[in-house]
Amino acid sequence: MARMSPLFRRGDRRTPESSSGSSHERLVTLIGKPGCHLCDDAQEVIEKVCGDLGVSWEKKDITQDEELHRLYWEQIPVVLVDGAQHTFWRVNEERLRKALSAKP
Repeated sequence: MARMSPLFRRGDRRTPESSSGSSHERLVTLIGKPGCHLCDDAQEVIEKVCGDLGVSWEKKDITQDEELHRLYWEQIPVVLVDGAQHTFWRVNEERLRKALSAKP
């Protein structure tokens, strides 16, 4: 059976820290590279939404991490919410806001 291209693979939706009844701080991760205009656009949306909701976010550079490059080079920018892939290429503000407003 042929494997699905990583381009269309969404990734594991489970959060690594989730367990019933426990709460944890939300985290958005932007995976991109310098000089990428789509990454710059994604960062603007992430900064706005995370700022509005008080959610932490981080930025990771695929040119500095061999594993991230291997996993995501065709998809950048990639956005993870609590470690699970949320989207790639274009970040929809409303969709990100909804994902972060839902209970983890």
